[in-house]
Amino acid sequence: MRMFDMIEKKKHGQAMTESEIKEMIDLYVAGEIPDYQMAAWTMAVYFKGMTDEELGALTLAMAHSGDMVDLSAISGIKVDKHSTGGVGDKTTLAVAPIVAACGEKVAKMSGRGLGHTGGTIDKLESIPGFQTEISTDRFFEIVNQIGLSVVGQSGELAPADKKLYALRDVTATVDSIPLIAASVMSKKLAAGSDKILLDVTCGSGAFMKKKEDAASLAKKMVAIGERAGRETVALITDMDTPLGSNIGNSMEVEEIVHLLNGEGKEDLRLVCIALASNMLYLAKNNGEETVTMEECEKMAEQAIKDGSALQKLIAMVEAQNGDVTVIKNPDSFKKAEYYYDVVAQHSGYVVHMDAQQLGISSMILGAGRETKESEIDFAAGITMHKKTGDKVQVGDVIATLYTEKYDTISEAEKVLREAYEIGEKKPEMEKLVIARVTKDGVTWY
Repeated sequence: MRMFDMIEKKKHGQAMTESEIKEMIDLYVAGEIPDYQMAAWTMAVYFKGMTDEELGALTLAMAHSGDMVDLSAISGIKVDKHSTGGVGDKTTLAVAPIVAACGEKVAKMSGRGLGHTGGTIDKLESIPGFQTEISTDRFFEIVNQIGLSVVGQSGELAPADKKLYALRDVTATVDSIPLIAASVMSKKLAAGSDKILLDVTCGSGAFMKKKEDAASLAKKMVAIGERAGRETVALITDMDTPLGSNIGNSMEVEEIVHLLNGEGKEDLRLVCIALASNMLYLAKNNGEETVTMEECEKMAEQAIKDGSALQKLIAMVEAQNGDVTVIKNPDSFKKAEYYYDVVAQHSGYVVHMDAQQLGISSMILGAGRETKESEIDFAAGITMHKKTGDKVQVGDVIATLYTEKYDTISEAEKVLREAYEIGEKKPEMEKLVIARVTKDGVTWY
């Protein structure tokens, strides 16, 4: 196989064979195909796309480029959840404990944040002492004992994806739907869970800005999972406005604890219940029993109401050497040295919020990474006091900024003000859960 010929094929929209794709990925990981040729190929894919057969072959080749995690040592059905990312996307911290409290197993490998999007591992590491790097045996032991564990991704999990993503990031091909689908699903297949729920976000804070593009991506990923023998469902959720009130690592953990105590913002609770009930539906409909979605929703609600989900979170933090004091009393999290209230300069309604701009503002304060080497300030972030649909008067506090670096406040405030649009009329609100995608098609809500 000559890489030149593969580029030529894709340039003309021709399909590659499974063996050609596997050989290409193997040679690229081995360093025998240079970045400039792979970059040309990814750009050809960006413009010409891939067939379903090509996409399935690419995903499997990427998944098998490193370790394939064997979760058979964990009893029962293992159900995983993956979000395509966003700002203030803290749902895993609530959803995994809810699912575990309802008797199912969540053995989850998560990533760190880069740029304006947050990472679950960063949020967990804001808990003093919490270990996200533990041995495989200990990982299995914790899941068997308490029903859940969340750890960092292995360095050998889908190394082809790491190389390809780094290349796509600097060649303007990150937003290719086939390449996003292969990237996400190669890691999910390598991670070993039996069933997969995808949270495909759309809006200003997500990769997919339009719901039609989000649906296209969701259908591709569901098809890949099903073709690989993993029952896969996707929810399309709104990421125009960040969920809840807080953006920032320890601040988001604090908010999740309040949620599991039956408090907090209704938008965050509704999305967490939707995600958890879909995971329960996947896990519990395994041929041995049949449950309805409504029954799963009641189970998820009850796990919050009776406190069992919070107890699962406490148990996981304790098992991974975290300080449970901050979970039992979230006010004890270390606070940022400086805070600044941003006040409204106009009266009216918040008609739109740009979630990406809000994420950038939090990154400036220290809550995110501009590069992989950047250090995160776990206490930095933003509390949103006013969100889309809320009425505001001149002088109302719309958001509070938190940081350890006083000199970041002015720039962060400027970016945050650009994220808020205030108008005269109350806007129509987008649904939080926009659609559900299965192998049978898309159901719009």
